[in-house]
Amino acid sequence: MFQINGDKDSKSKKKAAKSDSDESEEETKSTKSKKKSSASATSLFQTSLDKDKDKDKDKDKDKDKDKDKKTKKKAKAEQSDDSDSEKEEKSKKKKGKGKKKKDRAPSPEIEFDNLEKFVIEPAPQGVTVKCRVTRDQRGMDKGFYPLYYFHLDNEKKTFLLAGRKRKKCATSNYLISIDSTDLSRGGENFVGKLRSNLMGTKFTVFDNALNPDRALPDMSNARQEMAGIVYETNVLGMKGPRRMTVVIPGMDKNNDRVPLRPRSDLDGLLIRHQNRRMENLIELQNKTPVWNEDSSSHVLNFNGRVTQASIKNFQIVHSKDLDYIVMQFGRIADDIFTLDYNYPMCALQAFAIALSSFDGKIACE
Repeated sequence: MFQINGDKDSKSKKKAAKSDSDESEEETKSTKSKKKSSASATSLFQTSLDKDKDKDKDKDKDKDKDKDKKTKKKAKAEQSDDSDSEKEEKSKKKKGKGKKKKDRAPSPEIEFDNLEKFVIEPAPQGVTVKCRVTRDQRGMDKGFYPLYYFHLDNEKKTFLLAGRKRKKCATSNYLISIDSTDLSRGGENFVGKLRSNLMGTKFTVFDNALNPDRALPDMSNARQEMAGIVYETNVLGMKGPRRMTVVIPGMDKNNDRVPLRPRSDLDGLLIRHQNRRMENLIELQNKTPVWNEDSSSHVLNFNGRVTQASIKNFQIVHSKDLDYIVMQFGRIADDIFTLDYNYPMCALQAFAIALSSFDGKIACE
């Protein structure tokens, strides 16, 4: 009787060991896929010059790997006389390792000491920075010039940025500040601005440095163009989701943004994109929504981060990897929106792109 129970227990233990080992294999596969996605993300947004250098390095690495493989084969041939008992012990150890289940890692907390530095730095690789945008339309003039607040979507609701449309400007012009109470152009907390063309179809994002006309001859203190946003014109007035293109500076081999300081608007980011001079530039676009017959609407998968349908809902991706969401934005209440962004985008770029979607577009509606 005890022998039968013992056999059953041993069989159940073997099954459990197998299931645990299978789970451990799945975990290793998932970690490998994450590593691959992060590695592919870095190559997607790297400049062409740095890619060529990395290719040369990879060739040298491949040569070294071939040498290592040859030496390993020789070592394996020498070690082929290992006893069966040693192999069994190794397999048991592997099964034992599989029994330790790893808990699912919680979403990493975003911490920073310098807010101004944080909002212009690219998101950490492999980390999705989850945020919220709140629109304040209360007051006499806030219906036309609402205030926008950008917070981390955490328990503390850590403040990041605030933005407001400037009055008495020929084109839409938004000031962006790291102080919600100081939205002046000459204030110490001014970190950037968003400027549109007359039709409201093209936008440029700048940092807080000097205009090229007032900068040094070497342009070292001139303002950088952080992003360009282009909304496709809808001349026929056809209903459907907006189409938008986002152009951002590329990243170098150290994962730092390549600075773009044009001397004039004729050499700016949008003109370069228009003329297909894409050196050191990355072109992104909004992911095309899928038509859903049940809801009779265009649908995107926001993984529960967006709860209300809106023409403003969008996801930004690279054409070579549609599964890697660089940025997503969508409505969860009348004046509350979620905004999540990934490497290589920074908070200033993401917030400015969101502000451009709020702006009225005569030719796009």
